[in-house]
Amino acid sequence: MNKTCKQCQKEFIVEDDDLEFYKKISPTFDGPEGAPLGGKVFEIPSPTLCRECRSQRRLVWRNEKKLYKRKSDLSDKSTISVFSPDKPYKIFTQDEWSSDAWDPMEYGQDYDLDESFFSQFDRLYKKVPKAALVNINNENSDYLSYARGNKDSYLLFSAIDNEDCHYSTNIDNCQSSVDSLMVTECNLCYEAVDSQNCYECRYIQECRECVNSAHLFDCKECDHCLFCSGLRHKSYYAFNEKISKEEFEELSKNLEDKTNLGKFQIIKKNTPRRCAKILKSENVSGDNIANSKNCRVIFDTYGCEECAYLARSVKASNCFDCDYAMANYCMEGLDVDQNASKNIFCVSCWYGSNVYYSINCYSSNNLFGCVGLRHKEYCIFNKQYSKEEYEKKVGEIIVKMQEAGEWGEFFPMSISPFGYNETVANEYFNLDKESAEKLGAKWQDDDFGLKFDGPFYEPKKDIQIYAENEKERQELLNGILKCEISGKPFKITPQELALYIKMKVQIPTKHYDVRYQERFDSRNPRKLWHRKCMNEGPSFASTFAKATVDKKATDGRCPNEFETTYAPDRPERVFCESCYQKSVI
Repeated sequence: MNKTCKQCQKEFIVEDDDLEFYKKISPTFDGPEGAPLGGKVFEIPSPTLCRECRSQRRLVWRNEKKLYKRKSDLSDKSTISVFSPDKPYKIFTQDEWSSDAWDPMEYGQDYDLDESFFSQFDRLYKKVPKAALVNINNENSDYLSYARGNKDSYLLFSAIDNEDCHYSTNIDNCQSSVDSLMVTECNLCYEAVDSQNCYECRYIQECRECVNSAHLFDCKECDHCLFCSGLRHKSYYAFNEKISKEEFEELSKNLEDKTNLGKFQIIKKNTPRRCAKILKSENVSGDNIANSKNCRVIFDTYGCEECAYLARSVKASNCFDCDYAMANYCMEGLDVDQNASKNIFCVSCWYGSNVYYSINCYSSNNLFGCVGLRHKEYCIFNKQYSKEEYEKKVGEIIVKMQEAGEWGEFFPMSISPFGYNETVANEYFNLDKESAEKLGAKWQDDDFGLKFDGPFYEPKKDIQIYAENEKERQELLNGILKCEISGKPFKITPQELALYIKMKVQIPTKHYDVRYQERFDSRNPRKLWHRKCMNEGPSFASTFAKATVDKKATDGRCPNEFETTYAPDRPERVFCESCYQKSVI
């Protein structure tokens, strides 16, 4: 089915498999008078937005990294929150929100069939108190968001089971690491991106099982390597050439040397790139995928099956259009986690099933249009109904939503509690204030951050000064630094200083938001282009001398085609999986 996106006006295709999934997941409820015996199937219509615009609309509901100080509206306690102090919502500390000190059912309201569903939901959402943060079982780690099982950590986001880690996003099972993005099981790593099982490494990207190395790209099982790209099973290499131990030690003394960094960029540019990073998976498309099967257009996922249009999801099955999912048979969901099932058009609904158009509901089943419920069943707009009443009422509501064109649409940007520039949407779909507001989104003008006019502290370039001199350490820790890019003030914490000294890296001169943006920009977008393999000429002829292909027909070029996150105008040489595997050293 060919359609035009009502938001960006671009053409997009709704696949037959998509239509089959919408039909399979469509719910059955008793309808209004005249509905067939046994209930009526309320089919979920094909989407009116393209995949990118659907993702953008969902991500407007997730503020992951903007944290603020404000007071609990229940106890007046000071707390850290993703909701800025100027937002007109009741905010409770996380412990208070999870307690019996309040009852979300007290905010229930009757549903008016003559009024828009989303306008009524907006009123309910504004009334029901919200948890300051969504965190689980963190120890000595107050400044975290969407985090679970972390210890002695600071400013981690979407992070699980880390210890002594700082300023990192989407990291799991790491220790003593700083400034990392999309990494797992790394220890003593600094500025790592899309890497796994690395130890004592700095400035690495797309690396796995590397040790005591720095400035690496796409290296696997390497140790004592510097300024290298595309290596496998190598020790003591620099600029992709063998070096001595003494040469390694000498090069390690100045990892910021501009000449060496320039040479490294040339090596990276000339190293063939893999069309897609897919590991131990079958019949999948997308990028950064592992242990998955029968999935289309998915990104940063692990262990997923029979899914489409997912991002940052783990062990999801039969889910379409979800972000941060670990669920079954869910659709258009954001943070549908912890074994949720048939939660459709929901935000942060865990441990439950058959939940529709609801937000922050946990361990609940059969909800429609609810906010903040726990251990409830058969509720509409936070009001209790019998099973029979619930079935009939939901059927009536959906009929009215169908007439208004609301059924099948996710929550509009206009009722999100966050400014567009506070959310993950702005990372993947960057907009200015005017463009965001044209889409109906809000905008946060004040960041409520640290205000400081100086004097600023100028950090020493040699980290050993701080390792050897207590006075210098205290001056650094007491001082305020100024970002060389944004001009924003920031501080160094004792924990991160200890790691900088241990890893022998310079004190950062950029604000952590700027550092994060640079890491984020180094990754490819969550978008696919159809391209041909770029392995050609003598290299292709020698590599495939015995291959059963028509070299005349291919003009000496590999005939393979693929979907990749490398745009056609990118300068890198992008190879198919077969050519790539033969090209790495």
